[in-house]
Amino acid sequence: MTTWTSDELHRIAEAEELEMAPLRRDGTLRTPVPVWVVREGDDLYVRSFRGTAGAWWRTARASRVGHIRAGGVAKDVTFADVPDDEINDRIDTACRTKYGRYGDTYVGPMVSARATTLRLDPR
Repeated sequence: MTTWTSDELHRIAEAEELEMAPLRRDGTLRTPVPVWVVREGDDLYVRSFRGTAGAWWRTARASRVGHIRAGGVAKDVTFADVPDDEINDRIDTACRTKYGRYGDTYVGPMVSARATTLRLDPR
């Protein structure tokens, strides 16, 4: 399994947003959409602001692969579900810490969208 380098983790985690382009069923990438990204340990995580209704999330969940760009890093990735409550608790904290300045109008939906948490794994 490929892992993130320390530099990639740092650069992506420091970026305000990540451009997410999951692979469609026809083999083409969706138009990239900006999403928030947080780091927990040596992993990177995203969630859908619109919950399970988010189009990019549904595509990512179906295909399990895509392409991301953030902080000058461009990478093909796989998407893994994160059902672990303990990890999701830490991701909640990371979201509040990194994006708290945007207030509960934006952070609240991200924290409540735990069911859409995806770990980004480099390919």
